[in-house]
Amino acid sequence: MINKRMFVPILLSALTTLSTKASLPGLNADLANLYQVDPAAESRSISPENLTGGKGMGGMATAGTGANAASQLGQGWKVSPSVVIKAGTTFTLADIDGPGYITHVWMTPTGNWRHEILRFYWDGETNASVECPAGDFFACGLGKYCQIQSLPVCVNPGSAFNCYWPMPFRKGARITLENIDHQDMVLYYQIDYSRAKVPQNAGYFHAQFRCENPIKTRGLYTILDGVQGAGQYVGTYLAIKVHNSGWWGEGEIKFYLDGDTQFPTICGTGTEDYFCGSYNFENQETHKYQIFSTPYTGLAQVIPADQTYQPGQRFGLYRWHITDPVRFKKDLKVTIQALGWKPGGLYERLAPDIASVAYWYQKEPHAPFPLLPDLNELDGH
Repeated sequence: MINKRMFVPILLSALTTLSTKASLPGLNADLANLYQVDPAAESRSISPENLTGGKGMGGMATAGTGANAASQLGQGWKVSPSVVIKAGTTFTLADIDGPGYITHVWMTPTGNWRHEILRFYWDGETNASVECPAGDFFACGLGKYCQIQSLPVCVNPGSAFNCYWPMPFRKGARITLENIDHQDMVLYYQIDYSRAKVPQNAGYFHAQFRCENPIKTRGLYTILDGVQGAGQYVGTYLAIKVHNSGWWGEGEIKFYLDGDTQFPTICGTGTEDYFCGSYNFENQETHKYQIFSTPYTGLAQVIPADQTYQPGQRFGLYRWHITDPVRFKKDLKVTIQALGWKPGGLYERLAPDIASVAYWYQKEPHAPFPLLPDLNELDGH
């Protein structure tokens, strides 16, 4: 016989769960629920043709970078497709009231992608949750175009950066791009988002850039440290320039979770293994590095591509933890070793140049990020 006192709370809990799930199509659309209609959700988009994302306010510009081309056609005919960001200035790409959820960011910037700093701020915070050069954020940190064919990030010809990381916010979202170069830049961009309720358990998206040229501790590089609170680690991008001949990727990645000190909870078996490759990323027929780009991982760039095991080569790698996020409750630190080989089959600690982006979700507030490197350090790659 059912105890009514127990049944009512259980029923209310089930109804709450169903209600939360019912609201998800407006917040987190994919092929599994794309057919579901959420009448409470509203689609909006910000671009140079609608800088506020206002309803019915797109294509109203009468001045802009396309004004001359549209001079014989008038308002509504691609008058303002892009913005010019002056050297040494910061431009606000979006300033959105919440609650909501950024679904897609597209941009194609001119200039030096390491000199263009993206920042994302959630719910009125003053310390950015994302601070990263534009190229590295989109897994193109070597200054040259490369095609990325992954689920959360894709880069398409000729220099089209696309991001599909889900980014919920409750009170508001602000996105800026700082041009720290000595030259003006032109930016075409579009930020798509939904106005929708955000579940209580939703974390905030974070991305942090670091670089060392060469790494300060021979054989060891820190990808992320100082994270406090609960969350999950969802991705790594590495840009590496080697200074030695021979194979450079024997180093293990380590995840220190929730109070780990000397030894981590998660320890990989090698750099190429962490990026889901094997045996030096070497094509067993050509004996050259094999470039690849897949939904979750890739060796997307090798410069120059026609050499193997040569000093000065540069590599761009990404690994997205979409089906296997690394969950933490209190704190997180991530490191990777830089190891090669000595004669006689012995490991050798190396000192390459490494730049990285760590991607994770967590509840706010987050710990302040380290200071962004200066121009000289950013240009090390």
